[in-house]
Amino acid sequence: MRAVSTAETATTTHPWAVQAEALKVRAGRHLAVDGLDLRLATGVHGLLGPNGAGKTTLMRALATVLKPAGGRLTVLGRPVDGRADLRPARRALGYLPQHFGYYPRFTVREFVTYMAWLKEMPKVAIPAATQRAIDRVGLSAKADARLRTLSGGMLRRAGVAQAIVNDPQLLLMDEPTVGLDPEQRLDLRELLRDLGTDACVLVSTHLVEDVVAACTEVVLVNEGRLVWQGAPAALAAHGDDGHAGDSPAERGYSALLRRHRAAAAR
Repeated sequence: MRAVSTAETATTTHPWAVQAEALKVRAGRHLAVDGLDLRLATGVHGLLGPNGAGKTTLMRALATVLKPAGGRLTVLGRPVDGRADLRPARRALGYLPQHFGYYPRFTVREFVTYMAWLKEMPKVAIPAATQRAIDRVGLSAKADARLRTLSGGMLRRAGVAQAIVNDPQLLLMDEPTVGLDPEQRLDLRELLRDLGTDACVLVSTHLVEDVVAACTEVVLVNEGRLVWQGAPAALAAHGDDGHAGDSPAERGYSALLRRHRAAAAR
């Protein structure tokens, strides 16, 4: 039986890790998320959509970085409305932004340890949790290397390690495969499947094949709204040879986007 993590005791367990109703979120002056309805439970969810669809803004709102401009958003049972104390939810979150900051002189171990401390993990649990996270992303041999010396792919894996160090209930990953070679992408898919057995994992990516291989559910957004949500196999069923794409899933993705744009234009 898996030991209960500090993150899991930080907030009450709810059937829905994420609940959004008519959610609106601004990116600067632009309303990037506009009336989105979404529910996410345990499993691996792939967030797809074209550039400018609102994926990163949605991820930042779910990570409690951005406050909603309208509608309702609940993360791990906590309303994200500017009034609630979000610290318990944040202790149970893992977040890998598309572009994350770090101190170049830190070693991988120091970086992941520091992020564990920021997440208010018990001091006694941090060393073992840090080593486990580093091992899981395949950076054991580079644990004491400075971040400035790492390749782009290794640096990305260090970012994944900090996101999972607290064994989060909700893991948010924005373009985690950027800079990874094919073998590393396969390893990440396996890690995501493992994490999704106990947690809600949301992965934003442009790679439809990664979603099909690693995810239990697809979330397709466009222009800040939910276009479609369902299983990868069901996504493939929406396309045919008349739509763009090299695989059934890509053709289904293309077909759903075209239908959404046609409906919006009416």
